[in-house]
Amino acid sequence: MVAARTSRIRIGFAVLQLALRHPIRLATQLALLDNLSGGRLDVGVGHGTNYNEYEFVGYGLRSDDSRARMAETLEVMIRAWTEAPLVHHGKFYQLRLPALRPRPRQRPHPPVWRAASSADSVRECGRLGGPLLMARLPLARVPGRLALYEAGLAESGLDGPTQRRLREQAALWRFVHVAASQAQAEDELAAALRGTRHHMVHARATHNPPGFAVDVSRVNPWNDPRVTDEDGVRHALAEMALYGTERRVAEQMAELRDAGVHHVLCQLSTGYLSHARVLESMRRFGDEVIPRFRS
Repeated sequence: MVAARTSRIRIGFAVLQLALRHPIRLATQLALLDNLSGGRLDVGVGHGTNYNEYEFVGYGLRSDDSRARMAETLEVMIRAWTEAPLVHHGKFYQLRLPALRPRPRQRPHPPVWRAASSADSVRECGRLGGPLLMARLPLARVPGRLALYEAGLAESGLDGPTQRRLREQAALWRFVHVAASQAQAEDELAAALRGTRHHMVHARATHNPPGFAVDVSRVNPWNDPRVTDEDGVRHALAEMALYGTERRVAEQMAELRDAGVHHVLCQLSTGYLSHARVLESMRRFGDEVIPRFRS
């Protein structure tokens, strides 16, 4: 639908959980979408959630080998786009394919963005020369993560201009909500986040298998089930969101820019916000915030 109704905007995913997908089926679907969109596809990938173990169980898997599954799935997917014939003998897949049809429109293949949150993963993403998608990190931690990405890029073997382009593409994720007043924006976003968090924590408590626990280093007040919804939402508003009037959101965006961020993933649609409120926020953001950052 988006590919058919647009002609300039790029189309992407943040992210496809590769540990839960077959590489050849995914390569075929994405190549078709790249052709339908005229070569406007960006592919964001990750190994899968660290918190929803029930998603892996639903596929008859567990998450303990999800990073290895992701690595092999990504390797096969890229090779399917670029090699013919494809012969692969791996830990999870034994494949023999004469040729993928259709081939992607973009050559050698669509850009592949990697979601990374831990320090080691961010540096490895740079070392691999891949565009980076960062989670909703607190602002104070962003410069350190960007420095690690730059260190990885320096080890990638890529030329200087390519390293600079990738550094400027590095994207940071934020909840975003713009309204007529600061109080309205905070009330609306807080209510939406409260409903989202309550559902998230309840689903994990209900469906995750007994004994499953997330590594403590990955827990924060937003996703910690021991924290109340009120405290979790307060943390999200303070550390993970841009909200308020157009002027205030522009000020918050400028703070990210000053911390070294050039690319922000703006999540304007948060599950419990009404469609009308989302559209209003998008219009305010597009009309009044974006133009302030056009060079």
